[in-house]
Amino acid sequence: MPIELISALVGLILTLMVFSYLIGDNPLFRIAVYLFIGVASGYAATVVWHYVLVPKLFQSVSTLNPLALIPFVFGISLLAKLSPRIAWIGNFAMAVLVGVGAAAAVGGALLGTLMPQAQAAIDGFDVLSAGSGLELASRLLEGVIMLGGTVFTLASFHFSAGRAADGIPKRNRILEGIAWVGRIFIAITLGVLFAGVYMSALTAMIERLSFVLNFIRQLIGF
Repeated sequence: MPIELISALVGLILTLMVFSYLIGDNPLFRIAVYLFIGVASGYAATVVWHYVLVPKLFQSVSTLNPLALIPFVFGISLLAKLSPRIAWIGNFAMAVLVGVGAAAAVGGALLGTLMPQAQAAIDGFDVLSAGSGLELASRLLEGVIMLGGTVFTLASFHFSAGRAADGIPKRNRILEGIAWVGRIFIAITLGVLFAGVYMSALTAMIERLSFVLNFIRQLIGF
């Protein structure tokens, strides 16, 4: 039996096992999920071993590079987290890991999201590159919507509030109105993202159904 037929048959069986969830949770679906998690974990471990640990750690240590000793010691100390008695040994390495991760996340959000968003809002008012008449009006309208969406969305995350006469914290009415409009923009954004995820899932399902139908047609000779 050729390897192509075996792989196609395995793919068909796994696809039907996943589709069995349509009739409810069952052992076949759980086996397919366990296989997926196991294969994904094994692939991730292989990538980490061949592309991270071996070239960036073990080879550097083998060449007696003194700078490579720092991540090597940190990595070894993290193994102490496996035992509650000596878990404190890995606290410093964990603190460095969390600090660097937080800094990378903040830097990524600033340079990859906030700055491009601000630049996009500014570019919306670049009337010099626009034409005249309808094109200019469309460009200005787009800039106003972009700027308003950016400002209103950021204002919706402003949670400072003063105390009213009854002692209950309340935000300023103007700020509350701006935040309400910002929540509308957030809802629209989440709706678009959900639609994108739904379309991706629908495309994947159509591809799997097409695979099953084509495989069955090949088996019966059509």
